[in-house]
Amino acid sequence: MLTSKQRSYLRGLANTIEPIFQIGKGGVSDNLIKQFNDALESRELIKATVLKNSEAGAREIGDEIAQIVGADVVQVIGNKFVLYRESEKHKEITSALSVIR
Repeated sequence: MLTSKQRSYLRGLANTIEPIFQIGKGGVSDNLIKQFNDALESRELIKATVLKNSEAGAREIGDEIAQIVGADVVQVIGNKFVLYRESEKHKEITSALSVIR
């Protein structure tokens, strides 16, 4: 679980990254979950966009994916959401977060 200071730090980092996923009417599939797992392992912080033709909103999809992959929802703004999960092998953000308590 992230503290408010950690969440604020991650939101600042998320401002500079582009969405790497678009989720549409297909919704959340096994293949999408695998891609999210791989991306979180290599980047730790990812942003995704939920298209207008999706059956659910960004909050619902973000929460669902976060629960399945074991990530934290950092923020949801409009049709975008940001997820964070500590990487097993590529811990770049984690070291900065451990200082922020």
